[in-house]
Amino acid sequence: MMKPWDIIKELESDNSRLKKEAIIRRESDANNIRFFNGVGACLDGFRTFGIQKVPESKKDGPGLTQEQFEHILVRLEERTLTGNEMREAVAKMCLTATMDEWNYWYRRILIKDLRCGVTHKTINKHSTMKVPVFECMLADDSKKHEKKMVGDVYVEPKLDGVRVITICDVDKDEVKMFSRNGKELNNFPKILEQFDSMLDQMAESMVFDGEIMSDDFQTLMREIHRKGGAKTDDAVLNIFDIIPLWAFKEGGYSASLQTRKEMMDEYEYPSNISKVEYVKMNLSEDDGQKQFADYNKLCIDKGFEGIMIKPMDGPYECKRSSLWLKVKPFIEVSLSVTDVEEGTGRNIGKLGALIVEGTDGGKFIKTNVGSGLSDTDREEFWKAKDKLIGQVVEVRADAITQNQNATDEYSLRFPRFLRFRGFVPGEKM
Repeated sequence: MMKPWDIIKELESDNSRLKKEAIIRRESDANNIRFFNGVGACLDGFRTFGIQKVPESKKDGPGLTQEQFEHILVRLEERTLTGNEMREAVAKMCLTATMDEWNYWYRRILIKDLRCGVTHKTINKHSTMKVPVFECMLADDSKKHEKKMVGDVYVEPKLDGVRVITICDVDKDEVKMFSRNGKELNNFPKILEQFDSMLDQMAESMVFDGEIMSDDFQTLMREIHRKGGAKTDDAVLNIFDIIPLWAFKEGGYSASLQTRKEMMDEYEYPSNISKVEYVKMNLSEDDGQKQFADYNKLCIDKGFEGIMIKPMDGPYECKRSSLWLKVKPFIEVSLSVTDVEEGTGRNIGKLGALIVEGTDGGKFIKTNVGSGLSDTDREEFWKAKDKLIGQVVEVRADAITQNQNATDEYSLRFPRFLRFRGFVPGEKM
């Protein structure tokens, strides 16, 4: 039987998707249980080991047995091995293992990253093993599904925060928070403690879907990515959905959103956890259309990122779904070109980006605009680059954001070029 680390090295050495898939099928046919058990531990988003830094091996040890590794892995997963004892155990395993088996196998399981271009989808499609998929429900763009904006719906504000999936496991008596991609979040102990206090209210293990918020988006990002194990307790988690854990693992829940909202109402929430407010309306009626327009304007005026439209009878699907539609307003600002940048790669010899600045609503904005330009635009504008300086350009963006390193300077989130004003001869300014 081929050694797992040699298989990883083989997968890593060839970028061909077909080759990787063939290797997975080969090992599945060979019933390489050791390989797939390790792959499963690594790719299963519901299994976490509570370890952030794992050293690489610099020299060969005598070798680490699978039994030794799995013993430590179980203790890490159960959180009976933590702190200095955890670090000492991991360091000892690193010194015991050979370089290849540690760097290409055991270490990658611990950091939950195979680093060889193989995902859970590859494993599930090309082997007999099935890895649980950690996926939440994602909204689609309303502009692509306008015909679905009908009937009885819940309309909610679209929050400008970070998606968080909170798993309350009553069987294990534990609470864990994850990003939408399955990365465990440990920076919010106060919210974790408050969910832990709610476990007694739950008859079964539940998953709470929501958005974590702070004073502003930049502050929140700093909290999410704080280094050195720093914690924060000044954030609030806004819950907008709930499903049983077993349903989340199976990829969805058939109960209607109306039922799920009623399930959310069964719990009492502490101070740092709240339910997202929503409004019921019928978009197939004239009154509902007017109500929708008024609510949309209200959310924009309050500074929300947009609104969400969700059918009252819709299920929860662990994938991107047109059952949830996001309606995001755009802002448009007029700014002056102060400089230009040449493109790279296929855009060498063409315009890469416009450097623009100006004031809008009393806020000084400075940003680069490289999206929204066609190939023809890039060629023609680069030929006339000397004439671009000082021109007024209209830019569309999702929002105005404050620059992290300049308190009196703002930028744009996802700026896109619309048009020049007055650039074309004879064009009305």
